[in-house]
Amino acid sequence: MKKLAASTAFCLIAATLSSAASANELARFDSRKIAVTGLNFALSPSASESRIHLNRSMIATPSKPSLRRLTIPTSGGPSAAVRHVIATAEAGGKGYDAVQHGARIKPPKRPTGMTIGEIYGWIAATPGQPHAIGRYQFIPNTLKTLVAEAGLNRNDVFTPQVQDLLADFLLEDAGFTPFMQGKISRHRFMENLARIWAGLPTSTGRSYYHGHAGNRAVITWNEFDSHMKSIFDSSLRGTS
Repeated sequence: MKKLAASTAFCLIAATLSSAASANELARFDSRKIAVTGLNFALSPSASESRIHLNRSMIATPSKPSLRRLTIPTSGGPSAAVRHVIATAEAGGKGYDAVQHGARIKPPKRPTGMTIGEIYGWIAATPGQPHAIGRYQFIPNTLKTLVAEAGLNRNDVFTPQVQDLLADFLLEDAGFTPFMQGKISRHRFMENLARIWAGLPTSTGRSYYHGHAGNRAVITWNEFDSHMKSIFDSSLRGTS
């Protein structure tokens, strides 16, 4: 019984330390109303002005990600519209050049003018602060994994096109292709997106990470669902 108690205590301590470490990923937004694919909606009045962005770094991934190929169109179409919705919840009005406001030391230049290697250098040189960056607020571990999977290198510039490409890998992780093939429902796809981006709500109306280090959804489920309905023809895609 003593050995079991000690093991349980160790697990609780480890979980506490892990949660504390995640608290460094803080995100804030400038705007309370942002245009998305020609539509306007206000962020939820109860939305926190400071929260943590959690995404695929929460999921175990191979130490050396293999190169992946995407079936999502590289520009335009519904994937671009979904990215707009995500960017509204994650980056606010600064878009591709967004950097978490909690970062005391900002990058030396705009993110879209930096190479991936320069971004890694900024991250390494400024420990102890949040580093989510870009339109989709990529955090360090996720960024490094996606860069490897996309076959990019440190000399590639963090352009809007590169950011969209990396976001498309996350869309695919959420089930974009199965959804387009009618294999999963629209609401299932939305729930999956909310498990990647903490600013999006689940069907409960809350972020999947609600209460974890200050996370909360910044738009309502009804707003999220309304925009997704406007993007997709539910009669041809997965039903809700």
